[in-house]
Amino acid sequence: MRKAMVLFVGLVASAAFASSEPAEGEKEDVAGYILHHVSDSPEYEFEIPLSNNHIPIHLPQIFIPLKAGACEPQVTDHGTVVPGLGAGCLDLSITKHTVMMWLAAVLLIGSLLIWSNRDKTKLVPRGTGANLFEMLVLFVRDELAIKNIGKEEGPRYTPYLLTAFFFILFMNLLGLFPWMATATGNIAITCGLALCTFVLTQVAGIRAAGLGGYLAHLTGGVAPWLWPIMIPVEVLGLFTKPFALTIRLFANMLAGHIVIFFLLGLIFMLGNPAVALVSVPFAMGIYLLELFVAFVQAYVFTMLSALFIGMSVAMGHHGHGEHADEHGHKESGHSHDHGKAHMLGS
Repeated sequence: MRKAMVLFVGLVASAAFASSEPAEGEKEDVAGYILHHVSDSPEYEFEIPLSNNHIPIHLPQIFIPLKAGACEPQVTDHGTVVPGLGAGCLDLSITKHTVMMWLAAVLLIGSLLIWSNRDKTKLVPRGTGANLFEMLVLFVRDELAIKNIGKEEGPRYTPYLLTAFFFILFMNLLGLFPWMATATGNIAITCGLALCTFVLTQVAGIRAAGLGGYLAHLTGGVAPWLWPIMIPVEVLGLFTKPFALTIRLFANMLAGHIVIFFLLGLIFMLGNPAVALVSVPFAMGIYLLELFVAFVQAYVFTMLSALFIGMSVAMGHHGHGEHADEHGHKESGHSHDHGKAHMLGS
């Protein structure tokens, strides 16, 4: 097992830095190679280990002009570029991270179709994969959805939480294989996932408390003369939650891969193969840590999503509680008045 891990990390190192052997007179730029491997790209590269060759696959570039001539290429100091959305050009091009998302979705659906307990006559699934999936599904349902949202509303939002957990997990794990990339290391993808949670959180709040109760919650329950201060604070608080989800997942997944590449890059920066005796074991340690982080970040994103949804669902409970308290006070007052009238009558 140990030999297999050493061979695997060596393959990762070779694939990652296959193109890092500079030509004559070319200055070594390890930082540039690191950024090239962790950033998104319009082409997919299959690098050949222990060589300076790679096989590029150019992905389709799709530009939709929102106005005439908006997508015409322009020559700048950095080369030929296509204007962005601000200039009226909608970019729907397929990139490396888009391919990773699609691959993660295909693998996830295939895994669930293979290992899901489709035979309803057998209550207990058989096989390692089926039991592993059942354990994770029950964990998300019982420990995340029900405990953070409640027994009544928790099962309603469990499908979304399961989808987010497994989708993020598969994207995280794909980035640990050679020639693959980590889609969650792209801030646009983590922002899209966070926006899904944001929209569902607002829908849960409106569904639980009603539109009026949802808007009343933005006042914070303070006096009307404090609303100009409280409402902007509450609205800002709505957007800090998806922002935290976006940055947390993006930064954690990107940082780990940069550390691995940097440790391996020390061999080329110092120009001494003996450095590999230190940098490769350290890279192996970070690699195993990244395997753990892949599960942790999927858990953290799902747990925070369940927590935010639970806070929105609680709006309705607070409203019902206040109405119940008012109703109880009225009934107790009515009973007290009725008792006094009975004493006077007797």
